[in-house]
Amino acid sequence: MHLGQIVCDFALAMEAVDHRRPQATSHRDATRLYQPGIGPFGEDAAVAMTLAEMQAADADTYTIAGKRRYPDSSHVCDLALGALPDWAIEVKLARLGRDNGTYEDAAIKKILSPYPGDRSAVTDCAKLARSGFAGRCAILIYGFEDPQRPLHWLIEAFEAVAAKTAVLGPREEAQLRELVHPVFATGRVYAWEVLGPMV
Repeated sequence: MHLGQIVCDFALAMEAVDHRRPQATSHRDATRLYQPGIGPFGEDAAVAMTLAEMQAADADTYTIAGKRRYPDSSHVCDLALGALPDWAIEVKLARLGRDNGTYEDAAIKKILSPYPGDRSAVTDCAKLARSGFAGRCAILIYGFEDPQRPLHWLIEAFEAVAAKTAVLGPREEAQLRELVHPVFATGRVYAWEVLGPMV
């Protein structure tokens, strides 16, 4: 399967989940509900709901899908598709704002940090490039638009920094449209094949 199709299917599934108006709860206070929509959910929960929707929409393609341990490592890949797996995909959330409209500065670190301990999108590229997975590898970033902090600036910065650690294929992307949350109302899904380590 082409990475561009995976990106489109991921975006469509995320929109479908969002339109059912799920509500995330606060990690600090389980009685506090965020406003409806996929935007406030943490990465693991959002990916799990999106994958379940992808499987419901196309069971043949996404039957064998989920988390998978790296070969000879204790690390776990966020999204493995197929038996090999055919695709090993690390997923990162680029959410620059919070449910209440304030800013989440740690989001930039989660995308751009060059330090392995931060487990960023950049360091995931290096990890995938040396992973030993039999199939193909990719990094996928999904995020939400903010007029004051355009998402594409962060994505362009990611491409520049990641290129120092891994060889990336061309960018694939799909829009997230008409989401129900007032802050996380639109967004995009991006992905790049990780072709190998930078030498």
